[in-house]
Amino acid sequence: MDDLDARLTDLFATEPRIGVLEASRRLGVARGTVQARLDKLEASGVITGWGPDLSAEALGYPVTAFLTLEIRQGAGHDTVARHLEQIPEVLEAHTITGVGDMWARVVARSNADLQRVIDLVLDSPAIVRSSTVITLAAQVPYRVLPLALASIER
Repeated sequence: MDDLDARLTDLFATEPRIGVLEASRRLGVARGTVQARLDKLEASGVITGWGPDLSAEALGYPVTAFLTLEIRQGAGHDTVARHLEQIPEVLEAHTITGVGDMWARVVARSNADLQRVIDLVLDSPAIVRSSTVITLAAQVPYRVLPLALASIER
């Protein structure tokens, strides 16, 4: 990424519905340049999507928790991942080092509903045990744009 790519991604992250023509006007470059840069950023995997960002809370899932899962030896992470993919309340899962084998970020309609979600997660013979922490507030929401912008400054 160069300075133009950074300004372009910043503009589209701030105003995702701006359009290529208006972006070219604001950045002072040709429309074709903007389109070519966007195509290049998408093809290289820097831009991963154009869909709307959704709020689990606004969808009725205000409780967020992180589950640390311990996986039965020989069961494999892929088996657990396929199981977790079938549960809509599982937003993401990561294989980890340290205590536990996998982290899963889940959402629920209430603290009581969280038990139902945990039970769904644990309904796999590949998972031996789990521990749960409930988030109280998101202090820094998931973000990548500051990282992209900082990579240009270095």
